[in-house]
Amino acid sequence: MKDCIFCKIVAGELDSHCIYEDELFKVILDKYPASAGHALIITKAHFENVYELGEKEAVALGPIIVKMSKFLENKLGCEGLNVLQNNAEIAGQCIGHYHVHLIPRNENDGIVMKSVLKSPTDEMIKKVVEKLS
Repeated sequence: MKDCIFCKIVAGELDSHCIYEDELFKVILDKYPASAGHALIITKAHFENVYELGEKEAVALGPIIVKMSKFLENKLGCEGLNVLQNNAEIAGQCIGHYHVHLIPRNENDGIVMKSVLKSPTDEMIKKVVEKLS
């Protein structure tokens, strides 16, 4: 994709701070980090989102997430780490190229990631179960 910023990074047309690379993925530091060491695992092949992700990449992704998470923990001494992946603009995806965020976390780092817990009714759960059955 000629206009995709991540494709340009993979092709070497744009600079990035690469911390890992293999035949399927490139791991770079985020240009606009939520925390020090915030990294992005990007696919070398262009996939818009998880719905298009190739089988080869999907199978290889888990071990890369684990490897890079341990690497960041070891090198940065972070106390925790968020693994985040957004699909479509409605879900917060800003760049239309599949990528996974690894966000190192420490106490009092100022990052707020809040879940809104809702208690669904039995009827709501029943409707979802019916749709998924």
